[in-house]
Formats: sequence, C-alpha cells, structure tokens
Amino acid sequence: MQDRDVDTRAILIVDHGSRRAEANELLESVADALRQRIPGRTVHIAHMEIAEPTIEQGIDACVASGAREVVVHPYFLGDGNHTRHSIPSLVAAATRRYPDLLVTISEPLGLHPKLVDVILERVESAPRH
Repeated sequence: MQDRDVDTRAILIVDHGSRRAEANELLESVADALRQRIPGRTVHIAHMEIAEPTIEQGIDACVASGAREVVVHPYFLGDGNHTRHSIPSLVAAATRRYPDLLVTISEPLGLHPKLVDVILERVESAPRH
C-alpha cells in the first residue's frame, strides 16, 4: 500500500439498513475492525435504505475526510438486485456533486473459503438440545 492510497482512498461499506439499531450498529463494528487492520485508511459506513447514514451521507463523509477515491463495498452475501442496481444507482446519484471523485464498487462477499470457515464455526458452536 502506498502512502498516497492511505491519504486519498477511502472505503465505504454499505449494508441494507434496518429498523433495528443493533443491526445497524453491527456495520460500525465491521468498520472499526477494518480501521484496526488498515490504520490511516478512511473507512465510513452507509445504509442503502431505512437508516442513516445514507449512501449520500457516506460519500460526503469520505470526501470531507480528504478522499479522492472511494471504494464502495456492498456488505451483502449475494450478487442480487441491490448490489447490481440499487447501490450503483444510489452511488451515482450521490457522487454527481463530485465530478473528480473516482468511485468503484467492489463485489459483495459472495462465496469465499473464509466465509465457509465462519459458517462451520457457527454451526459447531450452536447449542445442542
């Protein structure tokens, strides 16, 4: 990682958003874990709908932090309508005010060996009745 990346490339993690505050707070915990792994990198969160910060507010926060590039990561398992249509549309609308901002959208979590490990860990730790 180059120094210029640390200073100008931000990560915006986007989930669906929930009426349950605890569900929304989980995304901030994910962002905190990322910040610990990549000190100096700007990491913000946004919710696609229902809760704040919105994607627009998240993009604004990234720009206010000095980002010239934002990688939006859909915190979704599957590659569905939200990841292919809703999030790109909301990101496009949110970035119109920043014509010089480079924005990319990463793939969702999808199938990854580490996710399989997490599933197995959760299954093994499930209470037996």
